[in-house]
Amino acid sequence: MQEIMKMSALELGGKIRSRELKIKEAVDAYLAHIRKTEPGVHAFISIDEECINSRIKEIETGIRDGVYSGSLAGVPVAVKDNICTKGLRTTCASRMLKNFVPAYDAEAVVRMERQGMIILGKTNMDEFAMGSTTETSVFETTVNPWKEGHVPGGSSGGSCAAVAAGEAPLALGSDTGGSIRQPAAYCGVCGLKPTYGRVSRYGLIAYASSLDQIGSIGKTVEDCAVLFEVIAGKDEKDATSTGRGIGRIKETLSGGFSGMKIGVPKEYLASGLEGEVRKGILDAVHFMEENGAETEFFSLGLTDYVIPAYYIIACAEASSNLERFDGIKYGYRSDTVSELHEMYKKSRQEGFGEEVKRRILLGSFVLSSGYYDAYYLKALKAKRLIKEEFNKAFKRYDCILAPASPTTAPKIGTSLSDPLKMYLSDIYTVAVNLSGLPAVSVPCAIDSRGLPIGMQFIGNCFQEKKILKAAAAYESLRGAFPAAWERRDCVGKAI
Repeated sequence: MQEIMKMSALELGGKIRSRELKIKEAVDAYLAHIRKTEPGVHAFISIDEECINSRIKEIETGIRDGVYSGSLAGVPVAVKDNICTKGLRTTCASRMLKNFVPAYDAEAVVRMERQGMIILGKTNMDEFAMGSTTETSVFETTVNPWKEGHVPGGSSGGSCAAVAAGEAPLALGSDTGGSIRQPAAYCGVCGLKPTYGRVSRYGLIAYASSLDQIGSIGKTVEDCAVLFEVIAGKDEKDATSTGRGIGRIKETLSGGFSGMKIGVPKEYLASGLEGEVRKGILDAVHFMEENGAETEFFSLGLTDYVIPAYYIIACAEASSNLERFDGIKYGYRSDTVSELHEMYKKSRQEGFGEEVKRRILLGSFVLSSGYYDAYYLKALKAKRLIKEEFNKAFKRYDCILAPASPTTAPKIGTSLSDPLKMYLSDIYTVAVNLSGLPAVSVPCAIDSRGLPIGMQFIGNCFQEKKILKAAAAYESLRGAFPAAWERRDCVGKAI
């Protein structure tokens, strides 16, 4: 079983295609490991083994008949629980959708299934993707596989924890303000947030429509890149998706840092960044310089406006998107009232958690008469100016290197007591979403508490190949990063 789990997703797919390994062997190994580790990790919300076994038989026949020939055919994958899966509960980790079973698949799920991939289950998350720790879930708090009592990050904490804990070789997440990259950094795995529009949002339950993007999470940069190839592309059901081709990314990942110029914003290394994280990032910069990269520290403007602009825009869109959950059409309905308007109020009051209600209220406020111009329009203007700052930077650099988070994973229970502090933890990630840029997070060090430190490569729009090449070059030179599941028998018990 451990030999199977040590394989990258691509290695696993190769063994399955060459018939050195049966799909059932691979999937059963992961299911057995899930049963062992889930009591300590709580990465999954739903797993349907009957559906998995039916899918295994279908894929085995399809590979034999040549229907499925892709590099990830037969490979299991976990899916964040805000991405719709036909016939499998999709809850957004909320009481509001606790029993919602979609009648259709998200386009990203459809594309994975066309390639013969097998969905293991749905992963835990912050409620409606609103949070940075996976503590706002109505189900359970996911635990960081690296250390008991610490968060995995969020909102895609369940997906990142599942990969880190060895419960899945690959996972889908969604990134609205860093929700793939930050938990990937906390959990010591790789996470890719593509350019806005690269991956269809059809079937992704919206938080902030102009910022949300589905992305890939894996053990290696190459695994993330290949899953990205599978899910990317134009979708007629999503008007914001782009038909701009991505080509074969895997073949472009070699070549190292030769000819690559990387910018490092000075503002991202200033006060607020934990000392060990700063050292990890600077050590990585020097390491890349020694191996052929040209690096330069520069000033990236308007960084002070990133957090306020992001939270105004994101909460305004959340207020609008979550209006549909009223207890009438679908979702939770309070049964303690008989009057219509009171039912609306009680259903939303009881169905949403505190963080979701806080963001709905903030969004409704900035969109209200008298405040729309003062807050929302100014935030949109700031968003445009922030993108212009990145445009200037990309005239000089192939990609930008930045921390993925100002700290390593905090302890469970310390973030929700201070929401403003939690919002400020997104300072290095939200600008990417405001500007629609691609970014990939990779682990670069381990701090004195034994927790991973992550950094991100940020690229210009549609330049995923550049950032993935840089990340792959660093990963290759760094060597294999320790796996949490190999270091610990289960969370809290060192081997």
